[in-house]
Amino acid sequence: MRVGSFVLAAQFPGQGEGEALHRAVRSAEVAEEAGLDTVWLAEHHFVPYGTCPSAVTLAALLLGRTRRIRVGTAVSVLPTTHPVALGEQAALLHHTSGGRFTLGVGRGGPWVDLEVFGAGLEAYEKGFPESLDVLVRWLRDASVAADGERFRFREVQVVPRPSEALTEVEGPELVVACTSPSSVRLAAERGLSMLLGMHVGDEEKAEMVALWRQHARACGRSPEEILGASHVSAGVCQIADRRADAAETLMKAMPGWLKQGLEAHVTVDGRTRRMRDPLAYTELLCGLHPVGTPRLCADRLAATSERTGISRFALLVEGSGDLAATEENVRRLGAEVLPQLV
Repeated sequence: MRVGSFVLAAQFPGQGEGEALHRAVRSAEVAEEAGLDTVWLAEHHFVPYGTCPSAVTLAALLLGRTRRIRVGTAVSVLPTTHPVALGEQAALLHHTSGGRFTLGVGRGGPWVDLEVFGAGLEAYEKGFPESLDVLVRWLRDASVAADGERFRFREVQVVPRPSEALTEVEGPELVVACTSPSSVRLAAERGLSMLLGMHVGDEEKAEMVALWRQHARACGRSPEEILGASHVSAGVCQIADRRADAAETLMKAMPGWLKQGLEAHVTVDGRTRRMRDPLAYTELLCGLHPVGTPRLCADRLAATSERTGISRFALLVEGSGDLAATEENVRRLGAEVLPQLV
């Protein structure tokens, strides 16, 4: 089982952006010290829900500050960036970090980001498969051309090449955030592992894994490819000596952050988006994920793995909103939970 942290650089009420970003960087450094497998970095624009606007940029910083731990994006939003530019950045980080970089991509939402970056609503509603295909080819081929609805360019050489057959260097891992049957199918048809969100529980995640396998078989993926898929389950982790104390920590801090963060989202076309109730959502997360004693957290992760077949986790560890408490949470995850999962 491979357990990592999920870092949003969340800006809690009363905090500045610099404080949120410092906590994000420091928690990643502590994650390596604590023996975690991966740090997953979120990307958001114009909202305090997450103050990191470029997950690949923060990944570059953290790869330079660490020596062992993997660093991944969760996720880089494809509709607001050019897939070739993202592919080049991924290849650069892959080579210069010794293969420690994982590129996670997603469709994002119908936010004003699409207007600011000039992508337009169509890039979100229809363009994700085309962007993903260009990116996949960039990470796998020696040269790439495009003649699609959104991207059209002559054949160009891929430099640096993410993978090199002559030296048996493999390219960076690519995973796709999946929230619907259509995105599950998209990932399965391309043989890409999924990143499943923290808002869904074990049963739904198990159903999505089963659907992925069904589509993968239907499009001719080999049994080895299907069994070798390494999906990732996002969740929340808060450790305390009593479960009530862990839940109380999150119930005190997270609703305020969720309220100001989620309400700050603005849709590009003025459509109404119903946001989750912050208190109810926090309660849901406490019930779904490893929140409690180290033993309970280990049991919760093991149960999720057994039910879903997923063995990789990206756990939000900054739910307290406090730097010292976040560092302690990460250290306890490494020292008191991970040994129970061996």
